Amino acid sequence: MGRIFEVRKATMFARWDRMAKQFTRVGREIAIAVKAAGPDPATNPALRRCMQNAKSVNMPKDRVEAAIKRAMGKEMENYEEILYEGYAPHGVALLVETATDNHVRTVANVKSYFNKGGGALGNSGSVSFQFKKMGVFKLKPESLNIDELEFELIDFGLEEMGESVDDHDNTVIVLRCAYTDFGRLQKALEDKGITPISAELEWIPSITVPVDETAAEDVSKLIERLEQDEDVSKVFHNMG
Repeated sequence: MGRIFEVRKATMFARWDRMAKQFTRVGREIAIAVKAAGPDPATNPALRRCMQNAKSVNMPKDRVEAAIKRAMGKEMENYEEILYEGYAPHGVALLVETATDNHVRTVANVKSYFNKGGGALGNSGSVSFQFKKMGVFKLKPESLNIDELEFELIDFGLEEMGESVDDHDNTVIVLRCAYTDFGRLQKALEDKGITPISAELEWIPSITVPVDETAAEDVSKLIERLEQDEDVSKVFHNMG
């Protein structure tokens, strides 16, 4: 019985850690969005995206409002978004998105993770050419006419539409558009009364590297180290 309790407690703490990391990431994204275009989501598409993503990770409404208020204060840290590029073991390319108030600390940490994980941090442009930055929207399939929706959204920048499975084995509809069309597609969905589960800007690989199970485990360990750093927002890879 004690062993079962310990396992459950460890699982609970892991869930809390993951939730805390997600809240921190969304909070920094809110700060950056508010600093760039103000606190009104009606006129700030980036802030609307952040608020949608806050819902997707179950961030309480009062914490979202508090994050917006903090971002308006003069004492708020100025976060800077920096993209780091490098290679994991076995030739797998990684893009590491960060939001930091101390780039010296962040680059030192990121470089250390790459070195310890058997990879190498590269220069700007050394990896990103293998990816395409795209807007990615995830929708609940219920009550949606998929064929009709796809036809209607093409005029608003929709490039790809398909199905995926989330972490809970639920089917979701995935829409992709060019980075520059993110705002247009976001507004088109809003005008149709469709609230996405999430709305993200992601780096989609155009070139993939096939890896076996052992190599995938090596790469996953490095990605996990990177994602545990509080300055790291997201990590993208091109494992096939």
